[in-house]
Amino acid sequence: MRKIVSYLLLAVPIAALLGLAFVGNSCANTTTPPSGGLKDTIPPFITNIRPLPGTTRVPVHGTQISISFDEYVKVKDPKGIFLSPPLEKSPKYKMRGKSLVISFESDLQENTTYTLDLTGAIVDNNEGNPFPGYTLVFSTGEQIDSMVVTGVVRDCNTLQPVKGATVMLYKDLADSAVFLKRPDAAMKTDDWGFFALRNIGTGPYRLYAMRDAAADNLYDSENDLIAFVDSVIVPKIVALDTLPELLKYDMKDTLHCMARKEEYEMLLFREKPSRQMIRNRMRTGDRSAYVTFMAPNAAVDSLWIGGFPGNRVITQFNIQRDSMEIWVNDRRRMPDTLHVFVDYLKTDSLGLPKPSVEHLRLAMEKKSKTASKSARRNLKHEDTTCVLNVMAHPETVEQYGFIFEFKQPIIYEMFDSVSLIGVNPRQQEERMEFSVTRDSLNLRKYTLMPKAKLQAGYEYKLKVPWRGFRDINGFYNDSTEVKVSLPKDDKLSSITLDLTGVNNRYIVDLLNEKRDKVLRQYLIESDGTLEFPYLKEGKYSIRITEDKNKNGMVDTGSLLGHRQPEKVKFYRLRDGSYVIQVPVGTQMQQHIDVAQLFRQ
Repeated sequence: MRKIVSYLLLAVPIAALLGLAFVGNSCANTTTPPSGGLKDTIPPFITNIRPLPGTTRVPVHGTQISISFDEYVKVKDPKGIFLSPPLEKSPKYKMRGKSLVISFESDLQENTTYTLDLTGAIVDNNEGNPFPGYTLVFSTGEQIDSMVVTGVVRDCNTLQPVKGATVMLYKDLADSAVFLKRPDAAMKTDDWGFFALRNIGTGPYRLYAMRDAAADNLYDSENDLIAFVDSVIVPKIVALDTLPELLKYDMKDTLHCMARKEEYEMLLFREKPSRQMIRNRMRTGDRSAYVTFMAPNAAVDSLWIGGFPGNRVITQFNIQRDSMEIWVNDRRRMPDTLHVFVDYLKTDSLGLPKPSVEHLRLAMEKKSKTASKSARRNLKHEDTTCVLNVMAHPETVEQYGFIFEFKQPIIYEMFDSVSLIGVNPRQQEERMEFSVTRDSLNLRKYTLMPKAKLQAGYEYKLKVPWRGFRDINGFYNDSTEVKVSLPKDDKLSSITLDLTGVNNRYIVDLLNEKRDKVLRQYLIESDGTLEFPYLKEGKYSIRITEDKNKNGMVDTGSLLGHRQPEKVKFYRLRDGSYVIQVPVGTQMQQHIDVAQLFRQ
């Protein structure tokens, strides 16, 4: 049975509505269900509405809307009672018998078509059966607007539909409207991220979607997520009650929910702050500190520390350039307070970048003499050692190699003293050659990559000798040894991707089923083959991101900059699924035409 709940009350005479109300009142629907019998699974339905759907010249002051049901109901989610265009305050409601009475704290606008949506708001009193929803249309003017705009809102990184996003239309086409004014029409997305802004004027409009943290229908770039359509839109579809996109469906009815036509796909993203200033600073050690900025891409012209020559100061930005680590490469006893000067572009009161020099006083935490003596007695070995962490995982060592990460920058290194030894199944050892690469974004991180192909059944031992490295504190490292072997479990599987049509730089990610965790990653710029070995049985997704600025990360968008987030696509199987089911002990191979994928 087609799971559609549609109330075409315009076609139902008042007498029939009253008759339904009479029947509803005679069916023993009370707040206390009778004992025994089958469980009630039938959702409540509407028996009467005042004013009737399609009513015009509705008063703008003191307006009340009464919706009667065939049984006692309650409001489960007040946010589901949504008026468009929205007022400053959300609608108020109260229950009067089997009727829901809705009122407004401020006057309605004159000559305006309104829609009152109840999707997801109502359940019955007895069993909590959800009322599928209804949209009441009325006007304070002489006519009802008759156009509709449809679409879907998705997360820009996962492409998953976003439920409960507020979709908004503005007649004011200025970029500032979404910050300063409430929309001329609005709607909440359903479980599928779908929206239908119905009974609107002919336009033109600007179309936005927002995850509205404050529920005030105004965009706050600090707290809200935003999506937008690049161009001005003009509605093309007439809002008929029989239009499939306007019918109320059971959200579990996959067939009909997915069949609805979407005019616009909107990608929701969190905008990075635009106002630039120093947000935080801290002294983290005798010779180390950090400074964080309000917005990314901080434009720092220079940084110096009072009393130390410039060549003794080491700095490093993170990949977003909104946080900077600072070290002093000097063996002298450090002062209690470091005087750090930062010359950078700071946002002034007019919102414009202006050269500014800030003086930061970074003091060490003061301790009493007793505490200082106790601290010296409680010194740990790592407090006087060049701390080194070496990481290698069996599943990823072929791709990522051995990762060296030091706690402090090193000023002396002897990677030639490091040895990598392969041990075959007969316990015969062979010294292996390797290359060492310093990370371009983290000066404390190095990658040691074997030159020969690693083999299953072999054990690989990486030995780091004592005093092979020295950090800016003058401390040497301890010796350490890391052992790793390629997995030999016959139950593990692999995915091989043959990529063609690669005409740009792309980030290829293997994700878990929920698409919220990156398991493996490659950066590619040409056609080739990618291997994802040693996978457990389960479900995975392949995400490909067009990395236009070649920074190795998925960049968000900018509303005022009219820049959408970097384009993301998921590999789709022939059956339409984005999820790859990997069985036990299987070698899977997939071909992806990247150029064609991004044309879809």
